Amino acid sequence: MVQIGYTMMTEQAGPRDLVDHVVRAEEAGFDFSVTSDHYFPWLRAQGHSPYAWSVLGAAAQATRRIPLMTYVTCPTFRYHPAVVAQKAATVQLLSEGRFRLGLGSGENLNEHVVGGGWPSVEVRHEMLEEAIGIIRALFEGGHVSRHGTHYDVDSARLWDLPDPPTPIGVAVSGERSCALAGRLADLVIATEPKPGLLDSFDRLGGSGKPRVGQLPVCHDADRDTAVRRAHAQFRWFGGGWKVNSELPHPDSFEAATQYVTPDDVAAAIPCGDDPDDFVEAVRPYVEAGFDEVALVQIGGESQPAYLDWSEKTLLPALRNAFG
Repeated sequence: MVQIGYTMMTEQAGPRDLVDHVVRAEEAGFDFSVTSDHYFPWLRAQGHSPYAWSVLGAAAQATRRIPLMTYVTCPTFRYHPAVVAQKAATVQLLSEGRFRLGLGSGENLNEHVVGGGWPSVEVRHEMLEEAIGIIRALFEGGHVSRHGTHYDVDSARLWDLPDPPTPIGVAVSGERSCALAGRLADLVIATEPKPGLLDSFDRLGGSGKPRVGQLPVCHDADRDTAVRRAHAQFRWFGGGWKVNSELPHPDSFEAATQYVTPDDVAAAIPCGDDPDDFVEAVRPYVEAGFDEVALVQIGGESQPAYLDWSEKTLLPALRNAFG
């Protein structure tokens, strides 16, 4: 059975609302949850970007069952990997083993704020690989000292460690990231249902490991309202990660998507309240081989109605289709 997840999207709701939403998602019966880790929203219309790790700590205490996961944290610019290891271990302890650390090479949108520049994708993957090595070493216990190409670690140690260690996921978008994830990750993360991604992941060392996908949706009893909201807040999504990782500011995304129409968005994102449309949007992920699919309901204020509808209508429809 495919697991269906709920997304705490930090770009579209404040911290207290995010925690309230994941509590309700647990009550509604979602199988797991994920959270984005941003410094900026993609578009000004989204309007939020609280610190994801504080939200995770609060969510760990406010929930009892639902698994938590970063989708995804960049451990290479805003955060030193030694600090990411400490944060992940702490959330794993607070949640009593319900946390997975999702990692990726990041977006300029969030990482430029520390003034370190934005290197080529090849360098970003080098940095991610080195960061994962540091995190895994700290998860093993003991003191860690390293002088690497990109990071120094001076006698670091995690004094509060979960047992077993926090699982690590790596986001993929192409062959290079699939090779990295196949070698170093416990699970793979993707935002597109491309079978080739999972084939590459399996071939490059990931066979048998979990695979988690993510899909934006926009529920509303009035489909036109849903389409308008999806266009206002999520039209950036169609740019693809090669574009989305490079743009530095919400205004850049405004300019890059100025010619995207509501019809363009509605063709790519299920909108309205027909559960069959949502089931068919999930189907490509299932057919591609994803074990878990996290849904992103667009619009912070729309979450309560979406969660009620999910409990009564959407989750039963998805489980009937893919159970």
